[in-house]
Amino acid sequence: MSMHFPPGFHFGVATSAYQIEGAADEDGRGPSMWDTFCSVPGAVTHGDTGAIACDHYHRTDEDMDLAAGLGLTAYRFSVGWPRIVPDGTGSVNQKGLDYYRRLVDGLRARGVEPMATLYHWDLPQPLQDAGGWVNRDTVAHFCDYVQLVLDSLGDVVPVWVTMNEPFCSGMIGHLQARHAPGVADLHSALAASHHLLLAHGLAMGMIRDRAPQARAGITHLLSDIHAASDSGADQAAARRLDGYENRWFLDAVLRGSYPADMLDWYQRQVPLDFIRDGDMEIMAAPADFMGVNYYETKRVAGDPDEPFHQARVIPAAHYLDAAELTANGIDARPAGLGRILRRVHEVTPLPLYITENGAAYHDYVDPEGGVDDVERVAYLTAHFGETLAAIRAGVDVRGYFVWSLLDNFEWADGYSRRFGLVWVDFGTQARIPKASARWYAQLITDQPAQLITDQPAQLFADQPAQRP
Repeated sequence: MSMHFPPGFHFGVATSAYQIEGAADEDGRGPSMWDTFCSVPGAVTHGDTGAIACDHYHRTDEDMDLAAGLGLTAYRFSVGWPRIVPDGTGSVNQKGLDYYRRLVDGLRARGVEPMATLYHWDLPQPLQDAGGWVNRDTVAHFCDYVQLVLDSLGDVVPVWVTMNEPFCSGMIGHLQARHAPGVADLHSALAASHHLLLAHGLAMGMIRDRAPQARAGITHLLSDIHAASDSGADQAAARRLDGYENRWFLDAVLRGSYPADMLDWYQRQVPLDFIRDGDMEIMAAPADFMGVNYYETKRVAGDPDEPFHQARVIPAAHYLDAAELTANGIDARPAGLGRILRRVHEVTPLPLYITENGAAYHDYVDPEGGVDDVERVAYLTAHFGETLAAIRAGVDVRGYFVWSLLDNFEWADGYSRRFGLVWVDFGTQARIPKASARWYAQLITDQPAQLITDQPAQLFADQPAQRP
């Protein structure tokens, strides 16, 4: 494959608690707002839920063996807040803390570096009942939870992510209503986003105090956004959508301010009464890295009928052939990742991690019992190539975490979208490494300066076909 990355580059995968763990009502775990959202008719494809998911909670050792067998040097997971503090506040569930300690110790024993995410969207339902992230009190409850996690894991987790994609939690969950809690209100979306960013800044200070040897940062979902034409309306719409999805969150943590054009735009629609003196300074707490989650390039046209941003994303199927689309129908051409990496590099000297990147395709088990996901192999080949080109151009990228190790519960898409390197039969929980898993293992093995303790190919050699 002849893609040689710098020594020490982390080859990882990313997962999240609600998407893989299951065991939703076991060992003291409380309900999350996603448990509740999944029960709303029509909210999730086919009414799917994360109650069982990949049953990772019961199959942790098996899945850690899969990760180690690929030769991965890093594994990103999230800590489930409802498993630690079932009611969001108050009593602590020691079984939850013990579970994540066992996960981290297991990864380290296998030579895989853990990267822990403190919040990946699974807010305890009692806190959502009290207003969720729209309620500033949730920030204080989050800090109490973070203290518990740091006291338990701070000595064994070397890398922390405070928040995963605050855009999704804040805007998709509170403006677009496509994610939990399913709200469609601009003021709520802006308030929730603000409090998520505030919680990030406070968590950064706590990590510095309780785990001073660790590296820490936030991870943002960043889209590669372009105007559909040279017209003034389309250009303005693209900038607004970029402000909504990207700049609002980047500027807050990198500059300690919101972009002036978006402040003006929003203040003409709703009061920004949730911003208090000192908040922005807290959000801009110094970080060790920036996490980049990249999935999509978007073309945007002006649309005066769109109520909040007067911007409309053009479906990728309108300008791309079907072969260039993922199963989600999105434009995931690799050049977009290169543009995003260069863009972030231009606005911050921080090292970057690609904390999520991947694609869903129409995978299936063939008659021989394998999953030959050639589309994903091509996708990863091209996107790793773009990453390497960015590094050679001077962008400081330290690692790449493929989304995801396993096919899993994909939020509002339920189980209809498969992103995994490993096929999961959700009825039997059989795991089958796909062709993309073998590709990734070989890429890691081929790194001349990368310390490989095991030959990843051993995971697949002489392995009988597995059938669901």
